[in-house]
Amino acid sequence: MLSDKENVQRHAQGEKKKKVSIHTRTPGRGLRWFAETPKPKQRGAYMDMNRTGMGVSDHAGATFCVERIVLDELKLDEVAQRHNEIQCSSIKEKICNSVRCSVGQWKIWILKWIPLLSWIPQYSVRENGLGDLVSGVSVGIMHLPQGMAYALLASVPPVFGLYTSFYPVLVYFIFGTSRHVSIGTFAVISIMIGSVSERLAPNDHFLTNGTNGSVVIDTEARDVQRVKVAAATTLLCGIFQVLFGLVRFGFVVKYLSEPLVRGYTTGAATHVITSQLKYMFGVSPRRFCGPLQLLYTLVELGRLLPQTHIATLLISLVALTALITVKEINSCYSRRLLLPVPIELMVIIAGTLVSHYADLRAVNGVDVVGEIPSGLVPPRVPEVGFFSSVVGDAFAVAVVGYAISISLGKTFALKHGYKVDSNQELVALGLSNTIGGFFQCYSVTSSMSRSLVQESTGGKTQVAGLISAVIVFITVLKLGSLFEQLPTAVLSSIVFVNLKGMFTQCQDIPALWRSNRVDLLVWLVTFLCTVLLNLDLGLAASIIFTLLTVIFRTQCPRYSLLGRVSDTELYLETESYKEAKAIPGITIFRSSAMIYYANAELYQAALLKKSGINVPKLLKLKKRKEEEENAKMKQVNEKDKQTGVLRELANRMMVSMKNVSESVHCHGTDQECIINDSGIATVTQGNMNCSFQPEQDSEEEERDETDTHSSSCDGVQEHTHSIILDFSPVSFIDTVTLKTLKNIFQDFAEVDVTVYIAGCQVCVVQQLERGGFFSESISKSRLFPSIHDAVLHCLCQSQRDRSRSEFALEMSCVTRL
Repeated sequence: MLSDKENVQRHAQGEKKKKVSIHTRTPGRGLRWFAETPKPKQRGAYMDMNRTGMGVSDHAGATFCVERIVLDELKLDEVAQRHNEIQCSSIKEKICNSVRCSVGQWKIWILKWIPLLSWIPQYSVRENGLGDLVSGVSVGIMHLPQGMAYALLASVPPVFGLYTSFYPVLVYFIFGTSRHVSIGTFAVISIMIGSVSERLAPNDHFLTNGTNGSVVIDTEARDVQRVKVAAATTLLCGIFQVLFGLVRFGFVVKYLSEPLVRGYTTGAATHVITSQLKYMFGVSPRRFCGPLQLLYTLVELGRLLPQTHIATLLISLVALTALITVKEINSCYSRRLLLPVPIELMVIIAGTLVSHYADLRAVNGVDVVGEIPSGLVPPRVPEVGFFSSVVGDAFAVAVVGYAISISLGKTFALKHGYKVDSNQELVALGLSNTIGGFFQCYSVTSSMSRSLVQESTGGKTQVAGLISAVIVFITVLKLGSLFEQLPTAVLSSIVFVNLKGMFTQCQDIPALWRSNRVDLLVWLVTFLCTVLLNLDLGLAASIIFTLLTVIFRTQCPRYSLLGRVSDTELYLETESYKEAKAIPGITIFRSSAMIYYANAELYQAALLKKSGINVPKLLKLKKRKEEEENAKMKQVNEKDKQTGVLRELANRMMVSMKNVSESVHCHGTDQECIINDSGIATVTQGNMNCSFQPEQDSEEEERDETDTHSSSCDGVQEHTHSIILDFSPVSFIDTVTLKTLKNIFQDFAEVDVTVYIAGCQVCVVQQLERGGFFSESISKSRLFPSIHDAVLHCLCQSQRDRSRSEFALEMSCVTRL
């Protein structure tokens, strides 16, 4: 084969390119395949190709040559030297290796489970210090209002939102692997915790008699009980996450597709909005549980609208106007602003000052945050008695929280070029919740808004999270009591505005309509289930529906026939490509989905339909034909018996009169026999006249009634003699599929059509071997590594059946890469 340089020179001299073909010799003698493409017209193009590394416009100079025999599975095992048995470590060896202790192994384990020790020694203050400081201060300022606001969603006092913004952040700083996510309170998780707290500690359980005979709610006892429920749920959630991380169960989040997560968070945001309307309008609606809770709540709020507290509503509108205006300015001028304007903190400070000096609580009856104790609370063991009541909710919170956190973490990791360990993230989030449960925190996850601020303000490592925790710590120690006069309507307004990002996910609907309508259906069903069935049931129904869509897609795959593109070894769908031409006598069948117990019968039915071979009908015709042949043979045998007597009589007469020269006339009353020169005896008896030619082997009555196929069977033999099943999409074989394949091979064999399998992976071949698929009638020579090998083998077999002499089959193959 000439070098590329010589090819270019010869092409520049105007040498004509020779015609190149695939020559298929007698099986076993080999296959020669050359593929060429036009060479570049100038030497400069060849040099540019080397520089650019085969760019899109430089592929015209590529050439390749292949010369090998046609390979089936047996020859492939011999050529490639397949291992009969893959040596795997036993369970005992795996256990011994996992518990083997050494200095190096201990170091690997410590660095793996405590990532802080692997990156903190290389931390550069000069490169990352300023960015982490600015980012940490910005995120810490955001933690304060969001922590107190989202505590209302969790139905616990605001100070516990500040605790949740401190302890879990410190734990994640030690065990987390993402550099840009901000762990802490999040609206969706808070509302899920709040639904549990309100269900197990409703207001009705804490009613007491007032001074004037009225009934009031003991809010102090209610809040204590709700904190216990939230802490128990958080602890159980953290235990789930840690256990899943230890058993390497991080892949479970893959079952939560992006449309499902985005539809679920949008539906949860609807619940958040509904739960905050009572604070904005200053009303006290009844609490509803179970399915359709949101609709009942909206109806109840509509009934209570005439009782709206005007002062509370005005505070909400003013806070909303200020927040929306400044946030839009931050968004429009984000590139010009060094730091975003901390409008949330400014609104909280302004609302607190106005409420304090105007005495809104006493004069106008506006609800305020109330007492915020200074300092940190000591750790306390949550009440495990709630575990049986919250186990389902804790599992749902664990899965949703991890899904949100890992999706954000991987997004930032891909953008900035580092790796996030999904299992370690699960452990880190679980430890944050577990330890936080002992300090009366509620469940945490990554916040989209805070993470974006942490990344956009220059944060590069988890040190930014540490600095934000310090800001919250200072606030809890010294500044918490200053926010006791803050109206709760201001916190509700902050929640409203921060949910804008979730509701903008509704823009996914037109995008999914254009790109993938099945994903759009998943998004819409998830949203509706979350809104109508509540958060826990909605999540379960959404996951089930998503899995059903996967099963439905495998139940309705695309079945297609493949054809060969002229001058190539490519086999493409004949319905999609005009140049893909079917090969006469060969049917190549492909399914776009896996073949398993749920669609194996559909696969067989589609094969019969696409191939045009009605096997049951042909078998009936074949059986009927055999019956007809048996009837004809029976009639011939009866005729032979009738004529046997006369034939024996004629032979005897010929022996007795063999000396007569010309003819012998036997006169009798009843019969006459005449024998002519040709040896034909004519016997006349009464009205019967029979002629015989004895002593000769040819019998005209015995004809060859063998018929290959009649009518439609002949058409099958003429058009299809081989079927090739493309198994490249198949990754495993179950017992139902194994039986279906056996039926396919046997059924088509009865109508003289041979079935082959192409593109079978080695794991599938091993499963076929273990399942006893191969036998004397179905050998491994029916398997081929590629469709092209199978086609060439079929053509060789077809030519051999027609002629036993040497032949040469040429298929021009000029491939343009």
